[in-house]
Amino acid sequence: MKILITGANGYIGMRILPLLLDQGHEVVCAVRNADRLSVDDDVKSKIEIVEVDLLDNVVPNLFPKDIDVAYYLVHSMTSSNSNFSDKEETAALNFNAYMADTQVQQVIFLSGIVNENHLSEHLKSRKNVEDVLYKGKFNLTVIRAGIIVGSGSASFEIIRDLCEKLPLMITPKWVNTKCQPIGIRDVLKFLTGVLGKEETYNQSFDVGGPDVLTYKDMMKGYAKVRGLNLTIMNVPVMTPKLSSYWLYFVTSTSYKLASNLVDSMKVNVIAKDHRLQDMLEIQPHTYEETIEMAFIKIEQNQVISSWKDSKVSSRYSQKDLNKYIKVPKYGCLHDHQSMMAKDVDKSLEKIWAIGGSNGWYYADTLWKIRGYLDKLIGGVGLRRGRTNPDKINPGDSLDFWRVLMADKDEKRLLLFAEMKVPGEAWLEFKIDKDNRVHQNATFRPKGIRGRLYWYSMLPFHYFIFNGMLTQICNAK
Repeated sequence: MKILITGANGYIGMRILPLLLDQGHEVVCAVRNADRLSVDDDVKSKIEIVEVDLLDNVVPNLFPKDIDVAYYLVHSMTSSNSNFSDKEETAALNFNAYMADTQVQQVIFLSGIVNENHLSEHLKSRKNVEDVLYKGKFNLTVIRAGIIVGSGSASFEIIRDLCEKLPLMITPKWVNTKCQPIGIRDVLKFLTGVLGKEETYNQSFDVGGPDVLTYKDMMKGYAKVRGLNLTIMNVPVMTPKLSSYWLYFVTSTSYKLASNLVDSMKVNVIAKDHRLQDMLEIQPHTYEETIEMAFIKIEQNQVISSWKDSKVSSRYSQKDLNKYIKVPKYGCLHDHQSMMAKDVDKSLEKIWAIGGSNGWYYADTLWKIRGYLDKLIGGVGLRRGRTNPDKINPGDSLDFWRVLMADKDEKRLLLFAEMKVPGEAWLEFKIDKDNRVHQNATFRPKGIRGRLYWYSMLPFHYFIFNGMLTQICNAK
């Protein structure tokens, strides 16, 4: 079959792509920017890529006519509460218009469990998207899931941050809300299992794991698997805003996502039927089993995708980032340092492994302080880390940077700052044909504040950047 994946660069899209290829399907990936599709050249040679923003006006004949099945994995939860529902509806309406020009027979939509009378804004939006898609000229299969647990998933990483960092937690009352977590592997089984199955056409199915748990139970279950001592104390006075700030400062989530998550965490998400489980003969794993499997992937450095690499964790829209790929020359302040590499291959490996748990090779304490200060003023901080310790792709998050370019053949890595600064900042590493490593910091200041910021940081730049470059060039 010829299968379209919308949201191909997202957490689920990146997981389902290799499965579909292994099953022998032709795959078309719909992304806003082809450069941000974080797959290797071998995978790119096997797929077709279509650049599209579903929030823009519909472009006639953009998709291949012979699409058989489409996955709708588009999500706008990062937007503010006031507009993400409108954006999701617009995207769904435009998707319907695009699909009307194809021969698609089935669309598979991953939604949320919506069985309560009072839903969060996020879940209302998911249900509205479902209603819009049902009006399309295709057969719709809706898979409604609750909390998805797996290496790199937002829920897993947030619980991991909380439990690993806080042996004693003072928690809001929503930790007693019930949910039915399901492992990412099981979600993928359901998503691929319904492919072309006519008995699933024009129906919505709930899917969930065997355990119905409170968020408190989930944190205790995580602590049990990890062998952590964890004490949780509930307080009834923590407002949604305070809860959002609590998640924002302790975990790697953005404030917008934290706010939307807190809003959703007040609603029970429990599956009401097991029809699809029985139809496909799938027995989901327990919650503790999913935690154990997630850590196997983490320990083997096999995390395929992470929510932190999606726009959910960014301060900028994709359109904003696109214009930053070309580093400006005029109206900018620069710090350029260069040094001969003792071993070019080792230096290149060192560049490709920078950040995350590997650190920044020099004055790591100062980098951490900078990340903490950024978090205090509403920035992303250092907690996003990196998805893989030695692989990097355009579009990945890298602590408080975003990867704009990562070309090993050209020996060039270009990062754009997502920390809060009075201007725009780039950091580039490039090795020339003479085996000389160039490290370029470029800053385009905004007003006098930007210039004062740059000059106040110059003393730190001198020895931090020099120390970092020395470690890269002396790599053994």
